[in-house]
Amino acid sequence: MVEESSSPTHRVVRLSATQIRTLAHPLRVRLLGMLRVDGPATATTLARLLDTNTGATSYHLRQLAEVGLVTEETDRGTARQRFWRAAHEASTWQPTDFDDDPDARAAADWIGGEQLRFLSEQAEKWFTARDTADRAWREAATIGDALLTLSPARLRALNDEIWDVIVKYRQDAAFAEEEDASQVHVFLASFPRAEELR
Repeated sequence: MVEESSSPTHRVVRLSATQIRTLAHPLRVRLLGMLRVDGPATATTLARLLDTNTGATSYHLRQLAEVGLVTEETDRGTARQRFWRAAHEASTWQPTDFDDDPDARAAADWIGGEQLRFLSEQAEKWFTARDTADRAWREAATIGDALLTLSPARLRALNDEIWDVIVKYRQDAAFAEEEDASQVHVFLASFPRAEELR
């Protein structure tokens, strides 16, 4: 995982125990994700897109704001119409960050489970739609796995290197301006085989 970055084009926050406990809620995860992907929006717009009510959306946005995960845009909207935006492009943590906090550890586990469900959901949607997708996308998209024999230090180095490549591609505006560019999900998962755990 990466450390907090101060880059203006790709800001990553390393979540605190308070932040991860606050984020571990189905609607809050979806709100933050939508603001990160689609940009600033009002609680009313988010409620409509997420099929919930504005009161719940407003409440959960305020909870996220209290811990610094979203912010209110003061230069846009009106007193009745507040726009919210994500405070960071991505968040990270190490599982060991919460060794002394069972509630934060449980929240991190829940969020990890949500990430797995989201990966599965997005992969199934791709498999359902890929036969009608453009040939270039069908040739470019992939799901695969590899088995490596590494120490924990080497695995950490590999993850950091892969993340650096992802950040490079995300920061290069020229890639996003290509005529056939589209948003792409990139999931990273690396862990020891269950059979190898001792």
